[in-house]
Amino acid sequence: GTKKRAACPGLGLFYTILSAFLFSLASLLLKIIEDVHSVEVSAFRCVFQMAFVLPGLIYYKTGFLGPKGKRIFLFFRGVLGSTAMVLLYYAYQVMPLADATVITFTSPVFTSLLAWIFLKEKYSLWDLLFTLFAVTGVILIARPPFLFGSRVSGIEGSYSDHLKGTIAAIASTVSAASTFVILRKMGKSVHYFLSIWYYAVIGLIGCVVALFVLNEWRLPHCGRDRVFLILIGLLGLGGQIYLTKALQIEKAGPVSIMRTMDVVFAFILQALFLNQLPTWWTVGGALCVVASSTGTAIRKWRHSVKKAKQREI
Repeated sequence: GTKKRAACPGLGLFYTILSAFLFSLASLLLKIIEDVHSVEVSAFRCVFQMAFVLPGLIYYKTGFLGPKGKRIFLFFRGVLGSTAMVLLYYAYQVMPLADATVITFTSPVFTSLLAWIFLKEKYSLWDLLFTLFAVTGVILIARPPFLFGSRVSGIEGSYSDHLKGTIAAIASTVSAASTFVILRKMGKSVHYFLSIWYYAVIGLIGCVVALFVLNEWRLPHCGRDRVFLILIGLLGLGGQIYLTKALQIEKAGPVSIMRTMDVVFAFILQALFLNQLPTWWTVGGALCVVASSTGTAIRKWRHSVKKAKQREI
C-alpha cells in the first residue's frame, strides 16, 4: 500500500500564527471602520459563521438541535459565546487595540478558576500565582486614577470610555472562559459544527434584537467601510478555521503559547496603522498577562502529557 505522507513539522504552529494574524487584522479593521456599532459588526460575523457551518451540518448529518441532553449546554454556549464577541468588539472600538487584546489573554486563568468552581478540577498555588499575574496586568492596562493619579496617559478619548472598554474586555474574557468550561463539560459528545451553529444563530438573533432596541441598524455610508465589514467577517472566519486546524494536528499546549502572537501583532499593527505607540504601562501589563497565560498553558500541557504516559503504562 501507499505510505502515509509524513506530517510537516511545525505546521500546526504555523497555522496558529496565521490565525493570530488574521484575528489581529480583523481587529484593526474594526478600529478603522466608522459609524458602525459593535453589535452590527457582530451580526455580520454571525452571518458568515452560519454560511460556513450550514454545509458542514448537512454533510455530517448532525441535525440542527443536537442531542436532547446537551441542548441546554449548547444554548448557554451560544449565549455566552456571542456575548463575549459583542463585548470584545465594543472594547476594540473604545480603547487601544493592544490594551483590549492583552486583556483577552487572561482567558486561560479565568477558565482554570471556573473549571475549579463548576467542574471540581484541581486549582493549585501555581494557578493562584498566575491569576495574580493576570490581575496585575489588567490593573496596569486599566490604570485606575486612585492608583495612578488623575492624569492617565496613553488612552483613547476620555478615561470613562477607557474604563468602559476595560470592563467590557474583562466581561468578554469571563464569558469566553465560561464557554470553554461548557465545551469541556460536553466533551466530544457534540460535533464542534453544532457548537459553532448555536453560537452563530443565537448571536445573530440577539444582535438583531439589540440593534432594533438601540435603533443602531444602519449600513455604512462609505463603500470602503462596507468592504471592511465583509473583510472582518471573512478574516474572523479564516482565523477560526486555521485555529481549529492547528488544534487538530498540534497539542493544545504549544498552540496556546503560540497564540500570544496576537499580542505582538496587535502592538505592531497599532503602531503602523493607528500611529499609537503603546505606553510602558501597557507593555508591563502585556508581559504580566502573557507570562500568566503561558504559564497556565505549560502547566496544563505537562499535566496532559503526564496523564498520557500513565495511561500507556
